[in-house]
Amino acid sequence: MYIQRDRYLKRIQSVTGKQVIKVLTGMRRVGKTTILKQVQEQLRSEGVPETHIISLNFELMEYESIRDHRVLYDLLTERMMDEDCYYVFLDEVQEVRGFERVVNSLYAGGNVELFITGSNSNLLSGELATYLTGRYFTIEVLPLSFDEIFPYIQGVSREDKFLTFLRFGGMPGILQFDDSSVARNYLLDMYQSILLRDIVQRHSIRNVDLLKRFFQYILSNTGQLFSASSITRYLKNEGRRLSKETIYQYLEAAKEAFLFYGVPRYDIKGKEALSTNEKYFINDLGFRGLFFNNELNIGQALENVIYLHLRARGYELFVGKLDTREVDFIAIRAGEKLYIQVAYLLAEPSTIEREFSPLEAINDNYPKLALSLDPVNRSRNGIVHRNIIEYLLSDE
Repeated sequence: MYIQRDRYLKRIQSVTGKQVIKVLTGMRRVGKTTILKQVQEQLRSEGVPETHIISLNFELMEYESIRDHRVLYDLLTERMMDEDCYYVFLDEVQEVRGFERVVNSLYAGGNVELFITGSNSNLLSGELATYLTGRYFTIEVLPLSFDEIFPYIQGVSREDKFLTFLRFGGMPGILQFDDSSVARNYLLDMYQSILLRDIVQRHSIRNVDLLKRFFQYILSNTGQLFSASSITRYLKNEGRRLSKETIYQYLEAAKEAFLFYGVPRYDIKGKEALSTNEKYFINDLGFRGLFFNNELNIGQALENVIYLHLRARGYELFVGKLDTREVDFIAIRAGEKLYIQVAYLLAEPSTIEREFSPLEAINDNYPKLALSLDPVNRSRNGIVHRNIIEYLLSDE
């Protein structure tokens, strides 16, 4: 099943025909390959000859022998028979040693439009960044958001579909399974593959069991302020030791594989980013649901959903600190700010006060938004209250 990822296709189309390399990054199995296929279908519909579309996926056995940049370069140049424009798609290109040289050479040739994907955030570091500063356009692909997956989830009501989304997340591959236990096994296999291939093997981590326990701690505390001291104490109570240096190495490895995202704090009064106690969010709630009940921990799950929703729409995100109070998200895009609080239900006066008072204390004119699952509109004092499901399905 192919789901049209219009949000990403529009961004790619905006730079197609321009002299920049199109780079799609993101976690494994989020749909980068499918998006490349949809771009190729669009090119064919516009009359581009099949011989001028070259697509290589380095996760396939068919291309397993191509692991050196020279072999890749020879293969590509053999298929370019004239001076007309060629559209070259290199999927999971980080599997090829020295691929940066090939990309740079093809770009310099002038008659190639390049599309590359990778499952590691370091794809654009090192040599490639040195070669191609200012010459590439990056698009991060995330799992299906609720509005994208909504038409394909079984359920009578919006609420039923949303609960399914909270349990299983938005990895495109789960849509092929009607049985929830099979979908769960699929997610578990995927999680372990990311853990072993993109984190353990890439970073030569020896104590895999300790790494798994550490990640489960992060999953358990999704959306909570994190400190190395807290995880050190937690593991010590379990009779295990992990240095702060190793903790941060594990976190960086997980970020590189797009498994977790760290969100820094921002002092709203002091107008500066803070270097301590980030919050961490998982790239897909289905992975968290393998180990913890997302419905039981619905506050954390909702905050994670909103984080991914905003990230997919190009916002830079911070956790707001206002004296002793906290604003869940400061979302910044194109120089404009949006302050957001996320809650399960605003049923009690104390809950309403807790969620609204930090927003009311912010002394600027940027929009302020409170999100919850309440069906009743509780907007007040210029703060707009929205139902989360309605908000996720809107075009905003």
